[in-house]
Amino acid sequence: MELLAHSVNNFNGVIIDPTQLPDDLAEFRELLELSIAQWRADGRQVVWMEAPSRQAALIPLAVDAGFSFHHSQDGYLMMTLQLQEGAFIPYYATHYIGAGGVVINSRQEILVVCERFRRGNRPYYKLPGGALHPGEHLVDGVIREVREETGVEAKFESLACFRHWHGYRYGKSDIYFVCRLSPLSEKIVMDDYEIEECKWMPVAEYLESELVGLFNRRIVRAAIENPGIPSVWVEGYSDPTTHEFFFPEG
Repeated sequence: MELLAHSVNNFNGVIIDPTQLPDDLAEFRELLELSIAQWRADGRQVVWMEAPSRQAALIPLAVDAGFSFHHSQDGYLMMTLQLQEGAFIPYYATHYIGAGGVVINSRQEILVVCERFRRGNRPYYKLPGGALHPGEHLVDGVIREVREETGVEAKFESLACFRHWHGYRYGKSDIYFVCRLSPLSEKIVMDDYEIEECKWMPVAEYLESELVGLFNRRIVRAAIENPGIPSVWVEGYSDPTTHEFFFPEG
């Protein structure tokens, strides 16, 4: 029996080869029906089908066969079909990751920004920071965000704390890491599009200001009063292109 080109993963799931999907709709419908029947008979658990954008016409046929949408990216839609009742299908990405920098100079001044796009007209001073890019390390991301928003070059020192928040953008959750950095430069070159104001503010003033939220005051205190967790290399396991580790010293 001819089946759709596929492989079987470590979890007894079927992965349809997206490069071998037929363009003819009638052929695809027939092969899909035969394949599903055979995979069920073989005791397979889940079918994964990556539908390329150029073959979007296949998607309604897969839906008719019982497939559900799992996630989409540029160029494709991933669909899944449970072949066995209760078969586990892992969730796609559930969280955003962001990072903010507590940058304090030798005069005990903290680098702060007031975002242009904010609620209300009242100024609100926060830490420079933002979302990490796909494939970007936390250390690299927070240094980049500080540079992009303020023009200040900085060195990562330690991870101070983090916040976990549900119900963020598109219903996903968000983890925001707060990092302690030391400035390598102090000249401010502000991002005029996103940032309305950027300055060095005395830490004592920042911790008492009515224009600073409770959360921001607390995370700055955490960064000041604790050594934090440094980024470390794990011998024999670390890969600088894919791994990043943070361990307490001692």
